[in-house]
Amino acid sequence: MEQRTGPRSDVRQAVTDVRQAVEYDLVELVRLRTLLFEHLGGDFFDPATTDDGWLDALAVVLKEQLTADGVRILVVDGTDGGLAACGIGTIEQRLPGPHLHNGRIGQVIGVITDPAHRRRGHSRAIMRGLLSWFRDREVARVDLYASAEGEPLYRELGFTPHPDPALYRRP
Repeated sequence: MEQRTGPRSDVRQAVTDVRQAVEYDLVELVRLRTLLFEHLGGDFFDPATTDDGWLDALAVVLKEQLTADGVRILVVDGTDGGLAACGIGTIEQRLPGPHLHNGRIGQVIGVITDPAHRRRGHSRAIMRGLLSWFRDREVARVDLYASAEGEPLYRELGFTPHPDPALYRRP
């Protein structure tokens, strides 16, 4: 991370380098996804599974998605040789409608920063990169699920509450 001085000498602005993830990053991507689920709470994620088989499945899917056209995985390198943060964006083609002219919906999945690297602008930089990618692909709407900790950032970036109720069902 590089530091730049602003117009006032006592104000410093962090500049975070964001890059697209590569296969070499798989172990760290799995580690960060694990951190994500450790920090989420609520009935949806409790009780946490004791079966670690999902980690192997995650690695396989992430490896496939690294080169998929409809997926963008962005990362920030840490100072310790690992990844400081990651975020994933996907694009789904749905049917066009009056509020979704081209039917393309973006989904932000699992923006997470390692606790040792927080409060440095990494999530913000990743989100800006994902939003730029969505814009370049003419995505009509971008959805995400926000943690209480992440919600202020997303609102700052223009996200608002979704008018439709979110429901789910497990088969």
